[in-house]
Amino acid sequence: MTAREPDEIYERTRDEGRRRLSRPVLELAATAAVGGFDVAFGVAALALAGAAISGRFGDGAGDVAGAAAFGIGFVFVVVGRSELFTENFLVPITGMDHGSRGSWLKLGELWVVSLALNVVGGLLLALILSSHDVLQEGAGARLARLGEHIAGYGALTALLSAFVAGALMTLMTWFVEGAAATAGLRALMAWLVGFLLALGTFNHAVVSTVELIFAMRYGGDVSLGDLLANLGLAVGGNLAGGLAFVTLARSAQALAGR
Repeated sequence: MTAREPDEIYERTRDEGRRRLSRPVLELAATAAVGGFDVAFGVAALALAGAAISGRFGDGAGDVAGAAAFGIGFVFVVVGRSELFTENFLVPITGMDHGSRGSWLKLGELWVVSLALNVVGGLLLALILSSHDVLQEGAGARLARLGEHIAGYGALTALLSAFVAGALMTLMTWFVEGAAATAGLRALMAWLVGFLLALGTFNHAVVSTVELIFAMRYGGDVSLGDLLANLGLAVGGNLAGGLAFVTLARSAQALAGR
């Protein structure tokens, strides 16, 4: 099966963007909450695999194993058709009627509801997974250290890391739309991006927030203020990376090829 041309990917992305913008709020909220669950499962997989491997082969091997395991969460998102806030940069913007005030309002609704319900979904599952020794020994300590690492970012580091995360996630949506219509290729693209995101500990608004929640639950030196401050920086950086660095460039690439 031949690869799609950029203009074909763009048209497919536009159709999907129109579909997303036309959904009722209840459907959006449900898919976003499930997306938060998927991320929390990915973070749990990261901690479990990292703890299991690092005890035998060292922290470096544990980090790689954890990142590989985290990619499962993004596979759940893409194959299961749930939704993350950071998937909604390229796709809905291509599907907008840019001259319509209602279209801009729907975009704002999409961003606010998806981010809020991603965090709520991740929070609920993190509370369950971090209760009564649900996760195996060693996973909690690893999550506490990970959260402390994220909370220790300076403002500029957090913002630049978030810029990279937003660009990665928007590239993922482009690649997924461009992949042949098989679940296997879509899953591979999602896993690769999830692996790189986790390996670099790039500052993704939803992923990092869920990691900080886990860290707080496991006694890490992370406060609610740390979580909220990082969330604000992550959202700003994700938007900048996703919109300026990828959405505009890919849109120009597609339109130039017409």
